[in-house]
Amino acid sequence: MHVPDGFINAPVSMAAGVAAAGAVAVSLRGARRELDERTAPLAGLVAAFIFSVQMLNFPVAAGTSGHLLGGALAAILVGPYTGVLCVSVVLLMQGLLFADGGLTALGVNVMNMAVVTVVVAYALFRGLLKVLPDTRRSVTAAAFTGALLSVPAAACMFTLLYALGGTTDVPLGKVLTAMVGVHVLIGIGEAVITALTVGAVLAVRPDLVHGARGLATPLKLRVDGKLIDAPAAAPAAAPAAVPLAARSTRTMWAAGLVTALLLAGFVSFYASASPDGLEKVAADQGIDQRATPHAAADSPLADYGVKDITDARLSGGLAGVIGVGATIAVGSGIFWAVRRRRTDDRTAATASAAL
Repeated sequence: MHVPDGFINAPVSMAAGVAAAGAVAVSLRGARRELDERTAPLAGLVAAFIFSVQMLNFPVAAGTSGHLLGGALAAILVGPYTGVLCVSVVLLMQGLLFADGGLTALGVNVMNMAVVTVVVAYALFRGLLKVLPDTRRSVTAAAFTGALLSVPAAACMFTLLYALGGTTDVPLGKVLTAMVGVHVLIGIGEAVITALTVGAVLAVRPDLVHGARGLATPLKLRVDGKLIDAPAAAPAAAPAAVPLAARSTRTMWAAGLVTALLLAGFVSFYASASPDGLEKVAADQGIDQRATPHAAADSPLADYGVKDITDARLSGGLAGVIGVGATIAVGSGIFWAVRRRRTDDRTAATASAAL
């Protein structure tokens, strides 16, 4: 659902850019409360993983494909504020390096694919967890539902922006029907990918899933006919040379990075070559009549291939690996800075309290 330049006029694109900048600013502040010693190193990995899975277009109808948007997945794994930042980093890398999604439409894409998907998915996810049993299956089911509905919600957001600033004269009803119709199907794929990924992380490290915090109920003991909480077991001492947070996330980080590299560098070659939902609707309805060339169309990595490498498999795979590396580097740098700011704030607050 990467909106190219020229679909939405300049005033609405600028307004969306301002709104997106505000959402990112709020998310930077909110992420300081979500990121800790364990999750901060993983946030950049989540962004890289979303980048890699977005390269895997899957068929949803005759001549149409879809791909992960990632807002639901990021919000559930690392928190909604951090989730907005993760998807925004992915969109920035795709626009600057791969000519995917217009640069003047970056604000539109952030609003559609980062803000709306995260808000809708996480709100539904939290709401469902309040009524479902306190189990891992409930977390996975809630993740599935939130992801499923977040995609047509993003399609509705695009339709709203098109209604305000579309550059072609296409009946709004046709745009809405076509966009929502195809993106409901894409939402099924989004839901399956999100549920499988969240379920996999829950199976090995439930403590690293932001949306599952507080999931584990304390062990109960029956004493004199009454149930009481069992005393918590003392944690085993960790080797002094390696911090516990570093040891506890290192294996997960390495496994996630290898998975992202394999998906982007190898599996992506077998992705569907059909246009995605927005591209198909735009072509069928005439929305793309005033699309303009991408400013980075001459980039060495444009269209997810390395310039001057003629072997399609090698070119696409190498571009994917570079994309994963760039995304994890930029994302990790941002999240490290956010985490560092939180630490500095706590240090300042402690010093002030001591005076």
